[in-house]
Amino acid sequence: MTTDDGRSRRAARRALRSAAWYVVAGAVALVFVLPLVWSFTSSLRTPGLAPPRTIEWWPDPANWSNYQRIFQLVPLGPYLVNSVLVVCMAVPITILMSSWAGFAMAELDEGPRRRLIVASVLLLMVPVTALWLTRFVLYRYMALIDNFGALIAPAFMGSSPFFVLLFYWTFRRIPRELFESAWLDGASALRVWAALAMPMARPTMIAVGVLAFVLYWGDFINPLLYLKSESLYTLPVGLQILKQMDRTNWPLLMAAAMVMTVPVVLVFLVVQRHFLETDRLAGIYGR
Repeated sequence: MTTDDGRSRRAARRALRSAAWYVVAGAVALVFVLPLVWSFTSSLRTPGLAPPRTIEWWPDPANWSNYQRIFQLVPLGPYLVNSVLVVCMAVPITILMSSWAGFAMAELDEGPRRRLIVASVLLLMVPVTALWLTRFVLYRYMALIDNFGALIAPAFMGSSPFFVLLFYWTFRRIPRELFESAWLDGASALRVWAALAMPMARPTMIAVGVLAFVLYWGDFINPLLYLKSESLYTLPVGLQILKQMDRTNWPLLMAAAMVMTVPVVLVFLVVQRHFLETDRLAGIYGR
């Protein structure tokens, strides 16, 4: 076999593997995209109609007025603004606090670090329902009931121990020599975190930001528990109000669901390229 034949066969095998990968990836993506497409087409059906018995790729006629109608039935506009405000406050605070906690854990000695890791894992196992009464009493004592402070208060704790552990694992993979050299040059811990740790933890920061966005954007229980004024309601509460008005009007309900879902999809599409970046730390340091 000549050298050219060997190269041709290797190129053919690479092309075949690449084609197979794209076929499998496309099939998996289709599984996740189809429900979104079905929801969108269902939101354009004539109000009052029952769900179709078969797959309806495009309704005839398409009622775009459904989206206008849901904003007339329920004040979703102010609720949407409230959700955006909560997310814009909670997500940056979550990234800041969880990264600080993860960085501090990564720099501790082995004994205290292991105890904090165990405590974080145990906290992840606590059901959220067990916290409702305690949080309500605490928020009432702090005068946070019926304002956005009750919704963003968990962000000052990092929102979830899982986010702290994500940052901890990322910072642990950075060689300590980099931090020690910065400290020898007189840099403070805050300077090391801002100038060295966070730029190298950019994929983790984006992942935590997306997860925090989804967490606070879709939060239904906390606004229901801690908000009394209707003017402070968020979008998930508005969707529930719309559902209680008419549980069988599926086109309108699906239109409201799309209003809730589209921002999450857009955020993922904007940042998804960062999830595909090569892990520089693993490639450079082999850790």
